[in-house]
Amino acid sequence: MPPRVAAHRVFLQEFFRTFHTTGAVLPSSRFLGAALARFVRERDADRPLRILEVGPGTGAVTQQIVKSMKSGDALDLAEINPTFVQVLQRRFASEPEFQAIAGQTRVFCGPVEDLESGEPYDVLISGLPLNNFSVDEVERILETFRRLARPGGTLSFFEYIAVRAAKSVISPRRSERERLKGVGRTLDEFLAGAERQAVWRNIPPAWVHHVRLGDIIAKPQA
Repeated sequence: MPPRVAAHRVFLQEFFRTFHTTGAVLPSSRFLGAALARFVRERDADRPLRILEVGPGTGAVTQQIVKSMKSGDALDLAEINPTFVQVLQRRFASEPEFQAIAGQTRVFCGPVEDLESGEPYDVLISGLPLNNFSVDEVERILETFRRLARPGGTLSFFEYIAVRAAKSVISPRRSERERLKGVGRTLDEFLAGAERQAVWRNIPPAWVHHVRLGDIIAKPQA
């Protein structure tokens, strides 16, 4: 079985087994991955980057990150699902693109809140399904991102277009509607003034949010 097909199969299995922390039935498309990896490609200075990917799953976005890494860059991955960790380790051991930067990479199995990196990160990329979590969980994760980032470091993460808003209205359970509205308020406050990029070539289509922690990213000139 080709590695990509095998990874998709594992992802689907884990979606049904651990939906709360997986949050998607399919891995991110290469277009979504490229949007999330934007600030690995677009560097403010010609110096090595410290990069953190949170919730890499089976490595769909990771593949776009490794394509843009340079000598001296360091990539840490924090993944809570042990099955996904095994897939990632196999990819770094067997796939040429991943093998090329395997020596610059560390994989942590556990929640990002438990990560003690030592040095702050220049670029943070998150695939966590924040809309699945409680308001308290979302607040803790966002605070963790602030703690782990260097001043002015960038955070890129995504959510599916219109899904949270729709569920906030049509969910049959009041508690679920209230949870989603609370998550929305928390994210809206965190994202005030940040850049938002639409990625239509994904299932489902997604918004990618880009935040400079401690500042707001200036939108690129047209």
